[in-house]
Amino acid sequence: MTYDPDQDIRLDPRLKQALKLMGQLGRDATPTDVPSREAMLAAANSPEGVARRQTMEGMFGAMDNVKVAPKEGLRIEKHSIESAPDGNTINLSVMRPDTDETLPCVYYIHGGGMMTLSCFFGTYQTWGRMIAHQGLVVVMVDFRNCLTPSSVSEVEPFPAGLNDCVSGFLWAHDQAENFNIDTRKMLIAGESGGGNLSIATTMKLLQDGHGDKQAGLYALCPYISGQWPRDEYPSSSENDGIFITIGNNQGAMAYGMEQLQSKNPLAWPHFAGEEELKDFPPTMVSVNECDPLRDEGIAFYRKLMNAGVKAQCRQVMGTAHGAELFTSTVTDISRTTARDIRGWVDEC
Repeated sequence: MTYDPDQDIRLDPRLKQALKLMGQLGRDATPTDVPSREAMLAAANSPEGVARRQTMEGMFGAMDNVKVAPKEGLRIEKHSIESAPDGNTINLSVMRPDTDETLPCVYYIHGGGMMTLSCFFGTYQTWGRMIAHQGLVVVMVDFRNCLTPSSVSEVEPFPAGLNDCVSGFLWAHDQAENFNIDTRKMLIAGESGGGNLSIATTMKLLQDGHGDKQAGLYALCPYISGQWPRDEYPSSSENDGIFITIGNNQGAMAYGMEQLQSKNPLAWPHFAGEEELKDFPPTMVSVNECDPLRDEGIAFYRKLMNAGVKAQCRQVMGTAHGAELFTSTVTDISRTTARDIRGWVDEC
């Protein structure tokens, strides 16, 4: 039976309309596997690929909304730093209330399947300001994507993006006095691919002896399985094609197929076991009801609980993947999640 979004009683009508306009509610896309990472790079850099990217960048750029998240009352800065161990340059967006008060910090990692997007796109700048208006310092990292450039030109597979995220967090911790950050209250957050990287960054900080620098984790709709559909995650089939389509090998191929084949939990946290998770800080996993990634997020939350971690999971009803980033469409849902991030910071 053909999927009819108008008959899906689960989905918020505001999102139905927005996703229709974007042409992203068909659920009839044929899964398309690719032969290699090189083929993906060639397609992304072809005239057609560049045109698609420019269209997407224009759409996300136009989603900057100062009405729902004003710039007034905030200090907003851009910083460039050297990332380890490659010595490459990455950019960070820092925003905070325009006071000298020492505040908790949310270190935010943008989505895009580790492949695309930038924290400097309008949709992320709006989302960052919305979080900052909760009385938080927000540091957003523009890591190296694995398929198309962010605000830096380099495009590299795993572990480049993860290394950049770790480097940016350690820089933010070291710069705490300059930004009036309370180092006892530094939370890592991110959505989708950024949810993956927020979990992986937490894991890497623990492995490298920096776990004491992180107070908590807030992973939204994490993209952590690497292979779909999975029978144990019914949402990966039932919701595939609602905004995003995951039933192909493209994410794993772009990031480095060998990481999926070796079940590397730093690349795909779905494979993390108790040993990797037992020392995690308090963790919130937020999932969207109509998201193909919903069930893997819930399963990860249960893994954390079984490992003895203080963890909670919330499901945002009526929403598609990463709907909180649709700040102009479902502003109330976005603000509720921004407030919940603040609440989790305080709980940690």
